[in-house]
Amino acid sequence: MGGMSNGAYAAAYAQSLSDPDAFWGEAAQLIEWITPPTTVLDSSNPPFYRWFTGASLNTCFNALDRHVRDGRGEQIAMYYDSPVTGTKASFTYADLLDQVSRFAGVLSGLGVEKGDRVLIYMPMIPEAAIAMLACARLGAVHSVVFGGFAPAELSARIEDAKPVVIVSASCGIEPTRTIAYQPMLDAGIERSAHKPESVIMFQRPQLPAEIGVTDKDWQECDWAELMRDAEPAGCVEVDATDPLYILYTSGTTGRPKGIVRDNGGHAVALRWSMENIYDVHPGEVWFTASDVGWVVGHSYIVYAPLLTGATTILYEGKPVGTPNAGAFWRIIAEYGAVGMFTAPTAYRAIKREDPNAELLAGHDISHLRNVFLAGERLDPDTYHWANDVLHCEVVDNWWQTETGWPICSNMRGLEPMPIKPGSPSVPVPGYDVQVLDEVGAQCDRGNEGAIAIKLPMPPGTLPTLWQDDARYVSGYLSVYEGYYLTGDGGKIDEDGYVYVMGRTDDVLNVAGHRLSTGSIEAALAGHPAVAECAVIGVADDFKGQIPRGLVVLKGGIDASTEGDRIVKELVQRVRDEVGAVASLKQVDIVAGLPKTRSGKILRKTMRELADGKTPTIPGTIEDASVLDALAGTLRHTVH
Repeated sequence: MGGMSNGAYAAAYAQSLSDPDAFWGEAAQLIEWITPPTTVLDSSNPPFYRWFTGASLNTCFNALDRHVRDGRGEQIAMYYDSPVTGTKASFTYADLLDQVSRFAGVLSGLGVEKGDRVLIYMPMIPEAAIAMLACARLGAVHSVVFGGFAPAELSARIEDAKPVVIVSASCGIEPTRTIAYQPMLDAGIERSAHKPESVIMFQRPQLPAEIGVTDKDWQECDWAELMRDAEPAGCVEVDATDPLYILYTSGTTGRPKGIVRDNGGHAVALRWSMENIYDVHPGEVWFTASDVGWVVGHSYIVYAPLLTGATTILYEGKPVGTPNAGAFWRIIAEYGAVGMFTAPTAYRAIKREDPNAELLAGHDISHLRNVFLAGERLDPDTYHWANDVLHCEVVDNWWQTETGWPICSNMRGLEPMPIKPGSPSVPVPGYDVQVLDEVGAQCDRGNEGAIAIKLPMPPGTLPTLWQDDARYVSGYLSVYEGYYLTGDGGKIDEDGYVYVMGRTDDVLNVAGHRLSTGSIEAALAGHPAVAECAVIGVADDFKGQIPRGLVVLKGGIDASTEGDRIVKELVQRVRDEVGAVASLKQVDIVAGLPKTRSGKILRKTMRELADGKTPTIPGTIEDASVLDALAGTLRHTVH
């Protein structure tokens, strides 16, 4: 690794690829098993590799019970800090264990058994983490749906996961508004062919849901009452290969893809990552500013810190506006965090509001060792600003919902390395990262290609998609035999540092949230005036990418008189159908969309035009004059 060949990283990385059994067998000793693993990597059925086949454990036991048993019962497991409601709370490991076992008892009383699915649709409140851990306790499979998702997104997930129970809260709270969840949940269940047997509603005083007034027989009484009468439940033994959760990621088309996470490999990988990548140890405080609805929230708000015996901070607020751009500094100072994790967008927002970091004054953040950023590319500008302001290491790390934990990072615990702005550093042990050309040959160092990971991938990554092995193979493993295709393009430099240059498909990355163009297009296409539409992701200094909509109106509609009204309605439709997170502001009415002769809309070509680049125009284009007519519109982006 460019002069690092004798280091701890090089040795660990080499062993992880040449002898994964030894490497992950040793890492597995940090987890407490019911049946310890005798098999580490199971290669009996490629490309479906499995980890720790035949071993058994309980993830919740590893996150809570064993720490209480081993003397951490009085240590704080979780701080809850909610500037949007003006409340704070803290839970010791003993408190959390009590709450989780009670809620597991509630679920069990509603008939939830090992292998059943429970859908969780909640904001950033402790009850969301409690519900997740309660599912893990019972061996039930949780599927958390981000609290802002609209009915269409919800119903697709209900339909696919078929939950026995849905756990929700009455509202989510944003700095400027309160979002009622019950109407969206009602509509989501209404649209789905599958109906849950029960819904548990956590009532928030800011906007309680109306319970019992609907004629639905699945409404349950409220949380406090259920918890008071609950019989605490014990831990259920599950196989290492049994699913812990399903997390849906936006597919480019059609049904959402249910990423499956297993129990055993997940626990081993996350526990290893906490000390080796993030340099956070038992008893230390860790702050991840994300949402439990996203993978970062699953891995690094809930599971990894608790599996490690660290203290996690659950923050219901924003980087700015709750109340100002000093919010993160207050949290870090107040709770003594040694590391924090968020998306580059958050730091861009802080930098925009407080360019000289004047709000840092009066907050002692000297104990902060590292700030980790992931979710989209960390641009060098933001890196340098954060580095200058915080006087600690600012570390980019790159991964995906599918992998569940970093593919590339700078291993702050294992062996810190020099940082190169624009690169998330080097592949994490277990990930054989390669850059391939069109025919699957490795690109020379410094040359761009498709970033792929040679199979098997390490523990903790997706073993398949929920009840869809065929789609897992066709979507990820079919382009290069024996490789997982990340969908990102990039290069590896002469020191082995990886540079991720962006998505190679039509998935947008808006402020660290992956959204498919397909779901936004579906909302636009549903408008009665729209004949055809396309959505492209345009580069944006602040959010990484923002969506732009291009629509062709049906014949006989006069754009000059009707256009403004239609555009307003389209923006509102996307907000209602996909959710505010899509942040679609610009829709242009155009005469036609460029296509290939087979009818595929040339989104990439339009995106390049909008980004001011020279577009690659494929030879299969049907009518090049359509593109010429669009050029002026595309080059005008309203930021």
